[in-house]
Amino acid sequence: MLNENKENGFDVTIVGGLGHVGLPLGIVFADKGLNVCLCDIDEKKAEIVKNGKMPFIEYNAEPLLKKAIENRKLTVSLDQNSISKAKYVIVAIGTPVDEYLNPKTRQFLEFFDDIKKYLSTDQTIIIRSTIYPKTCEQILNLLGDADWNIAYCPERIIQGYSVKELNDLPQIVAGLSEKAIENASKLFSVISPKIIKTSLGEAELVKLFSNAWRYIQFAVANQFYMIAHNFGVDYDKVRHAMKEGYERAATLPTAGFAAGPCLLKDTMQLSSFNSNNFMLGHAAMMINEGLPNFIVDDLRKRYDLSKTKVGILGMAFKADIDDIRDSLSYKLGKILRFHGTNVYYSDEFAKDPTFVTKEKLIEESDVVIVGVPHSVYGGMDIPDGKEVVDLWGIFKKEK
Repeated sequence: MLNENKENGFDVTIVGGLGHVGLPLGIVFADKGLNVCLCDIDEKKAEIVKNGKMPFIEYNAEPLLKKAIENRKLTVSLDQNSISKAKYVIVAIGTPVDEYLNPKTRQFLEFFDDIKKYLSTDQTIIIRSTIYPKTCEQILNLLGDADWNIAYCPERIIQGYSVKELNDLPQIVAGLSEKAIENASKLFSVISPKIIKTSLGEAELVKLFSNAWRYIQFAVANQFYMIAHNFGVDYDKVRHAMKEGYERAATLPTAGFAAGPCLLKDTMQLSSFNSNNFMLGHAAMMINEGLPNFIVDDLRKRYDLSKTKVGILGMAFKADIDDIRDSLSYKLGKILRFHGTNVYYSDEFAKDPTFVTKEKLIEESDVVIVGVPHSVYGGMDIPDGKEVVDLWGIFKKEK
């Protein structure tokens, strides 16, 4: 146990502590007995969390959150001065890309320029955000020549299941000094079963390679789906035949929208870092981002879309969560509406007053497209006479 915080201070302050990365991490640390401060600027989320409620879907998190609030192990703060009161400062803010898919590194550095008055060399500063390679060195230059302890500990969790994975997955730890590495390792040893120490460059590429690898895998599956569909063959049946008893094909995923705030962004960051010479990454982007167009073009062969009602089941970017960031279901809807289609949206988790129920969507639509395979869709029946575009195979029944 750490509990070496200053008087009236914290063991850990997580900046961006109410987001999808920071909040689960803070809850898990607090559950292990550390005094944690969640520092953020989102007043609405702050009130929700203070009342022991999760502002988004994170399985098994809310009971731990309530307990941490009741035990006063978890504090929510909208005051950046709380950064100065912690032994460890973890930065978990978002790192977006611009309209040209280049990383906004300057924005991240400007954030550090804003908070540096709250930082000291007595603290260990841990970057949890996904960053462009060499960013830690730029942070060090910005902070000055003092003996700063800066570590990089990338997150690798699946959204919605962070609480479980934070306790199960090894933690990558790197830093700009041995002291920073040792301090960060000590902190994450409280929750992680194994610490993997790497060089800073290795840690940066572990994060980017991991997401680019997943993005490329999904692109392979989606390209296979398009080829099979154009050939009049069911990709899902091909996939099952490939995998059955054949371990070398076991990791081939289903087709489906590859979206969300990380996969495309990190693939493009990797490309930018390599002087835009990442042909596999760019090809993956063209395939994955082109899948909605492929679906619409295929429907246009059989329908006058200006006289067709199309329903999209699932607007979140992945199954059984409520996060719609960068969801390709919205891109699909925009393309359909461009062709004059009457489009219905529905989602079991993401809330929007314009959405309809899944039952009404199926009743009203001529064509039903599965945007994301929420588990509740698996037991539904689609009436005869309605076309279903089900890349995920969630409605398929055994013959």
